[in-house]
Amino acid sequence: MRAAIEISMYPLGGDYRACIQAFIDRLNTHPELVVRTNAMSTQIWGALDRMMAILNEEIARAAAGAPQLVFVMKVLPGLAPP
Repeated sequence: MRAAIEISMYPLGGDYRACIQAFIDRLNTHPELVVRTNAMSTQIWGALDRMMAILNEEIARAAAGAPQLVFVMKVLPGLAPP
């Protein structure tokens, strides 16, 4: 199933801009994702099961580097990229 996920990441300490940019940069290394960013969030489109596997990996990686993080996500099943 195709889907869209909107993600906002809030590091609670340290160099938050670098942490957020590193997360977005890592999402962009996955060619199976369509990634768009704006001032408030990042949207990704792709196969839902693959996106969840990628997010599992990338959230764990981000948490290892900055253990105090908050992620807010909205999942929209069935939504194709614009």
